[in-house]
Amino acid sequence: MARRWTPQRFTALRRLRVVICALATFALCATFFLCTTRKAVALSVNGETRHVTTYATTVTGLLREQGVDVKTHDLVQSTSAGALTNHDVVTVKSAYQTTISIDGQEVPFWTVADSAEQLLSFFEQNEVAASRVRVDIRNVYNQLTGGFVVNADGPVTVVADGKTSVAPNGKLPAASILDSKSIVLGKDDRVSVEKDGGKTVLRVERVTYGDETATESIPYVTRLVTDASLAPGETRVEQAGVNGEKRITYRVTYVDGKAQTREQTDETVTKVALDKVIAVGPEAPAKTDDDADTGANAGDDADDGAVDDNSGDDGNATDDSTGDPTADTSSPEPSETQTPEPDPEPSTSEPTQQPTQAPTQTPTQQPKPTQTPTQQPTQKPTPTQQPTQQPTQQPSNPAAGSRLYRPTAAAAQAYAAGAAAQYGWTGKNWQNLVNLWNRESGWRWNAENPWSGAYGIPQSLPPSKMAAFGANYRDDAAAQIDWGLSYIAGCYGSPNKAWEHSENYGWY
Repeated sequence: MARRWTPQRFTALRRLRVVICALATFALCATFFLCTTRKAVALSVNGETRHVTTYATTVTGLLREQGVDVKTHDLVQSTSAGALTNHDVVTVKSAYQTTISIDGQEVPFWTVADSAEQLLSFFEQNEVAASRVRVDIRNVYNQLTGGFVVNADGPVTVVADGKTSVAPNGKLPAASILDSKSIVLGKDDRVSVEKDGGKTVLRVERVTYGDETATESIPYVTRLVTDASLAPGETRVEQAGVNGEKRITYRVTYVDGKAQTREQTDETVTKVALDKVIAVGPEAPAKTDDDADTGANAGDDADDGAVDDNSGDDGNATDDSTGDPTADTSSPEPSETQTPEPDPEPSTSEPTQQPTQAPTQTPTQQPKPTQTPTQQPTQKPTPTQQPTQQPTQQPSNPAAGSRLYRPTAAAAQAYAAGAAAQYGWTGKNWQNLVNLWNRESGWRWNAENPWSGAYGIPQSLPPSKMAAFGANYRDDAAAQIDWGLSYIAGCYGSPNKAWEHSENYGWY
């Protein structure tokens, strides 16, 4: 007997069908995920290749999974520029720092080259005009295991102690080549590799040190002092100035017998400079608006002076400066009564001018006190020193901590040529990188966008991103370029794609 249909049974069957569909979908998705995310990848670390199976979706995740420690300047490349895919080849090369010379300027340079010839070839592949690059082999030699190969493709020309010879086997380490020529290196000797036309030159420079002593003059200082006994503007030399002397000792670095650099080690003053002292008369009192009032009252002041003088002269009873026709000049009594009368008249007619103007503008032009000789000693100012030479401050070294400090555009491109070639970016990739950063900054280390704040040759936003490649990134073009190349490699894979994005959208 068939089971009867009921609403409860229908609901139970429907729920069962939903569960079965959900489980089937989950199983299908899990199978698809396992099939697509499981990848077989070839991982090459410093020339050692191994095949690994991974479920990582990015190169960074793969390296983290495999325990590969990647430093800031290490080179990481993948055959797929984006997400990690099946059968990819991931290459990791550990970078080490050497010293190169670009147009005579020594620049610390991070490289992954296996030989000096290869490092020089990085710059040759993206040749920059008027740029001569030389590699300091000592730093490279100390970083590479098993010795440093100078030229794996041919002979090497050895230049040392004024002699030139040829080593036919360039595949030997630099130390072996020098030993075959019986060249013994000193502790401070310099060894470098450079290209001279089609030849690879291994050059040895002998470095010695010595001390030199020089005598320099210490200029005297001129001091000005005020002397009230001199007329305004008058000068007199009180003491002649005499220059001093100091003895400076330098530590000189000689390269192949020629002085190259010198550093000050000691300074001793052997003769103290004598200051030149010049006495200058006091400044003349400045004319003010009160001069007109004092000129108008000059007649009254003269009358007062004349009355005072005549009061002490018994033989002269005549007052010629009163100007009063009613004054009785025959007797001294009227003169005594009339002398105070002119004083209240001007004091009542000009009550607001003298109290307000005289104290604030010309306090030294009061009539009677300036005529007394007892005020001259109190007006003598204290001597003041006015040295004519201001002390200079020794500037600190602003280039400290920078690898390529504020270079020209040509020097910046020369550095970028070798750095980009290590990524394999030559030919069109290099040309598009030049075009990209010409558009962004004109290869100027201090280029800054006034609207967005992007800074530097690659126009980093924010600029602090470049700090991972150098703390002094605002002045160090090497830090800016290294960050810019790493950014392009991570976001676009190559300058060609970065330039294409910039052409389409106006930024990258």
